[in-house]
Amino acid sequence: MRYLRSGPRRRQAEETAVSRGKTIGLRSGEIADRNIRVILEAIRRHGPLTRMELGQHSGLTGPGITNILRRLSDGGLVTSHRRNGAGNSAIATEFALRPDGAFSIGVRVRQNRGEAVLIDLSGQVHDREYFSLDAATRVSSILSVTRNMAGRHAGLPIIGLGIGSNDWTAQESAELDAASTLPTSQVENECIASLLAERTIGAPAPEGGLAMIIIDEDVQAGFLVRGIPYSGVHGRAGSIGEMLTGPDNVRLNTVVGFAALRALVSDDEFKCLIAGEEPSSPQLTQWIRDAASHLLDPIIAMAGFIAPGVVMIGGDLPRSVIEALIHQLSVERRDTSKRPFLTPWISPMKPASFSGGGVALGAALLPFLNTLLPPVSA
Repeated sequence: MRYLRSGPRRRQAEETAVSRGKTIGLRSGEIADRNIRVILEAIRRHGPLTRMELGQHSGLTGPGITNILRRLSDGGLVTSHRRNGAGNSAIATEFALRPDGAFSIGVRVRQNRGEAVLIDLSGQVHDREYFSLDAATRVSSILSVTRNMAGRHAGLPIIGLGIGSNDWTAQESAELDAASTLPTSQVENECIASLLAERTIGAPAPEGGLAMIIIDEDVQAGFLVRGIPYSGVHGRAGSIGEMLTGPDNVRLNTVVGFAALRALVSDDEFKCLIAGEEPSSPQLTQWIRDAASHLLDPIIAMAGFIAPGVVMIGGDLPRSVIEALIHQLSVERRDTSKRPFLTPWISPMKPASFSGGGVALGAALLPFLNTLLPPVSA
């Protein structure tokens, strides 16, 4: 997925005797398309809004806003009505998002399980399904789940399909797109999908951006800087599960990943945890202590080098378990017997806003962000 840059840019040295290529800048159609997305996003975030208020949010002129609103109304994406007490002037009409104007399906793909959601333009979930996956047949499984979900909501304007996965291949995308009746699928890794959900329909991004840690079979992190997900070279940013951590200097995945949790609790207890239930177990308490002892190292590194406004922790574990883990992290950071230094500058920590870290939600937002809403840097 391609994002526009945001923030100040360095002034470049002036070039002379260089012909300007035709690809420099944006074509008029691209500018118009972006302005439409900006207006729709303003209405989605702050609406209902009048034309004057839309001008204040977007910086666009009155005639331009009027033309855009006409197109959005014709497309069934916004509605309008008179604002009470606004008088009879032209600005008395306010415009609101029509959530049922567009829908999208998002799928989170893990090694042996998946989650599919159907959301409307406001981010409201209308359907959700959890299902098992096998590496050899996951394309057909996802195709079956998405077909059934679309069939249960026949007649809705479903504009696309998003995939949130760390190991989804181009070949799988080609197979899925060839057999699916939905438009071409969009793909992002899990942490970026999670960040998109937080950025678009979750809590407002704090000053300094945010970091997201997803705990699953492996442990991964994502970073939202100036509203833009940061992927690093070859998308390797956030591979914190390979770090050597804790007083015993072991790989984070081997202590915090689900394999370590499975080794401590029974199969039934693990199934309860993945289903959102929290069994009373001293083994779970032990995992929380071990996980906090090792997870604190990468969090200290993030806070020291990136200084995000908040570090969020998410995944399929119950919220109460994640809250207990965050509490234990606060205890660990004050324990100078393990680390002979205090970290008062460490970023605040809190649970992700959505279950599963919001990966499926973020995946469902991909078609909106590629067709209707402005890129996350806007």
